[in-house]
Amino acid sequence: MCYSAQIKAEYDKYVREFGAKLTVEDYVRLFWERRNSKKTKVPRAIDLDFLRHEARTDEAREIQRFIREYDAEQIAALEQETFKQRKRLADAERTLQTKTTKKALDDRRIASDKIAWCKSKLAALKRTDPASVDRRIFPGWYCHVMVSEGGQRLLKPMRYQCRLAGKPAFYDTKYPGTYNARRDNLEGFWKGVFGVSHGIMVADAFYENVERIDEAGKPYNTVLEFKPRGLGTMLVACLWSRWTDPAGKEPDLLSFAAITDEPPAEVAAAGHDRCIIPIKAENIDAWLNPDPRNLSALYAILDDRERPYYEHRMAA
Repeated sequence: MCYSAQIKAEYDKYVREFGAKLTVEDYVRLFWERRNSKKTKVPRAIDLDFLRHEARTDEAREIQRFIREYDAEQIAALEQETFKQRKRLADAERTLQTKTTKKALDDRRIASDKIAWCKSKLAALKRTDPASVDRRIFPGWYCHVMVSEGGQRLLKPMRYQCRLAGKPAFYDTKYPGTYNARRDNLEGFWKGVFGVSHGIMVADAFYENVERIDEAGKPYNTVLEFKPRGLGTMLVACLWSRWTDPAGKEPDLLSFAAITDEPPAEVAAAGHDRCIIPIKAENIDAWLNPDPRNLSALYAILDDRERPYYEHRMAA
């Protein structure tokens, strides 16, 4: 399973390199929804990309306002939490000067960890230039996905965990792995979108949880970063859906899944059993405009993929 990816965040690169048009109204709605929901996660690099552009339209100004208001709320909450944990730490230190108690030791440890976490989050919110970690997405996070509608390549914000149209909302928890779509199940679970609504996520790297064995023979989990040698960015084949709440209580949800297949030898040797599929640039339009009556042509695109060597290292 590709549980995380490092995405391209600069939307002007999509415009310049792929001729994709930004669906501004979808981004306005996304950033408005984030103001009202803690579940809505957006990579910091996308925030910074919108903030660095001159706002020439009402929609662009609205997006920037939503981002700045969200930042201000997050910074205030983190500063309050830091103050609270510093007091907790000071109280624990005073207690430990006279008596060692389990509560004081726990308070010192927990407060120290939370202070460090708050500092890290505050530093990220105050950065003006994105770090590599600011371009990471995880299941449930939103990122740019390129699609085609009416012959026009469009860039839409979508959640990296696909909720298929017509399915109940509890599918998010019943099927938590729907951020990936297995190639051998495209005509099964994914039959409603395979051959119908295809997308592309542009990414530089992907990340996998891999089990390792320590010196004592005990298994532990580590995260590996895989990057394609010599390829640069990957045009990751995806499926997407627009979910509409039949009760009309929730907003429409745009969400997607990355297609995965059997891994190349070097990924398997590193300890993982799946791999995303980067399609070739010359197949973009054929992939984004699928013919549901010719699924064999779509499988041919997935077979005619880029086949780089994936270098891996321990993720930072």
